Amino acid sequence: MIGMPPERELEPLDPPMVPFAVGGIVAFAVVGLALLAAGAPSSWLWICLAGFLWGFPGLAVMIRHDANRRRRRAE
Repeated sequence: MIGMPPERELEPLDPPMVPFAVGGIVAFAVVGLALLAAGAPSSWLWICLAGFLWGFPGLAVMIRHDANRRRRRAE
């Protein structure tokens, strides 16, 4: 078409994921401590504890993902 720039191939986003995993762990910890201080129902505290603890396996997966990402970009 007239006046249209040439098409270019778009690359998918591939950001580092470790900061997102760490942010999730920190968010669950902060919310859990705030709920603990506020005297929230124990079920909410258990949910925050579960999110905090499940964050560590997720962090391990994201560390591995980022290592593979660096390897792919180096090739």
